[in-house]
Amino acid sequence: MSLKEVQKKVDDWAKQFNPPYWQPLEIMARLTEEVGELARELNHIYGPKKKKSNEEIKELEDEICDIIMTLCCLANSHGIDLDEAFERTVKKLYERDSKRFGKKTV
Repeated sequence: MSLKEVQKKVDDWAKQFNPPYWQPLEIMARLTEEVGELARELNHIYGPKKKKSNEEIKELEDEICDIIMTLCCLANSHGIDLDEAFERTVKKLYERDSKRFGKKTV
């Protein structure tokens, strides 16, 4: 599924509400909450803070997808094509980081 298709699914979902998208700072606050939930789960898995016996088990993929959903809302509310933006970012990374990190030897 392309990012354009993901954005369309998000937009179809959002259009059932009025307004379909929150204000940018509200979306940013939501994104911060979602990233915090991902950080908490990673800390439970890899860090010293383990879950309490009564805490809900959450899956990493669900937390990551909550972040993707929120980012799509922000992109959609600003008319950003994530396929195009992602291609620009990958191109930039290949150019900028071509000699920055050690590469695998074959």
